[in-house]
Amino acid sequence: MKKPLMLAACLMVASPALAEDKPVLTVYAPDYFTSEWGPGPAIEAGFEKSCGCDLRFVAGDVLPRILLEGDKTAADVAIGLNTDVMARARATGLFAPHGEDVGRLTLPIAWTDDIFLPFDWSEIAFVYDKTKLKNPPKSFQELLDAPADAYKIAIEDPRSAISGLALLLWVKAVYGEKAGEAWEKLAPKVLTVTQDWSTAYGLFTDGEVDMVLSFTTSPAYHRIAENDDTKVAAIFPEGHYFYTEVAAQLKTSKQPELAQKFMDYLLSDAFQGMIATANWSYPSIIKPGFLPEGFETLPRPEKTLFFSETEAEALRGPALEEWRAAFGK
Repeated sequence: MKKPLMLAACLMVASPALAEDKPVLTVYAPDYFTSEWGPGPAIEAGFEKSCGCDLRFVAGDVLPRILLEGDKTAADVAIGLNTDVMARARATGLFAPHGEDVGRLTLPIAWTDDIFLPFDWSEIAFVYDKTKLKNPPKSFQELLDAPADAYKIAIEDPRSAISGLALLLWVKAVYGEKAGEAWEKLAPKVLTVTQDWSTAYGLFTDGEVDMVLSFTTSPAYHRIAENDDTKVAAIFPEGHYFYTEVAAQLKTSKQPELAQKFMDYLLSDAFQGMIATANWSYPSIIKPGFLPEGFETLPRPEKTLFFSETEAEALRGPALEEWRAAFGK
């Protein structure tokens, strides 16, 4: 999940000397994932302790790259997809069953899928600084009804960022056929639409905007890493849209045994126990001790909103047109 201060992306590639005589597991991941502040370095170190392999992350737009490469893809595993793009990923026929017991998951929704494996989750939310924004909206409707100059907000473009797509579906889940009207009310308060989450969050931390589209778990980073409790997620009674990241192994993998070991690792105590502070989100399996102080006190919405992958794919086109109409694009 895209988290605070992950503003630099890099390709995590082990040196040839270290990788000599070791099998290579190639994992396609989002840019943020492999950054210095992302979960990639910790995952790489943790998995390589037991796999006897060289784990290599290839950073970029995961699904578009796999769609382009097809069955010639070099990926053994794809990580960092979410439910709103799963239908398109599944339609490729390129992914293999994960082989995991999903009955162990502690998600706020039921999960039965045998291809895509959730490894973390949160809900999307507007995050603000309580020392700077004295009267934050107490509901989605209050946000919409506020004067045009009441807030300066940064959101992500739904055409390039899956967090932006999640916002489209959040608005659709709350307002249904009146989603277009909701966008017309929200648009004047949106100062900028960015290509990715990192840029939007950077504008927020730099003080350029009052609120940013992020996650209910984003304030945990500031609390734990910076000892700063001023960043808060606005919790709305209308509910918040569920956002989970998933991984899947490729049928075309040249290292199928290693790929399966990696899927096993994603639900291991070692992985799930570090995900809260490695990726600033809830682990998909929560056990005692997995949530550090600063996480357990995060406010949670009373209502979790969610569209299945089929529903999300069907709604994506119409919802995008409503968004474009409001923003004149």
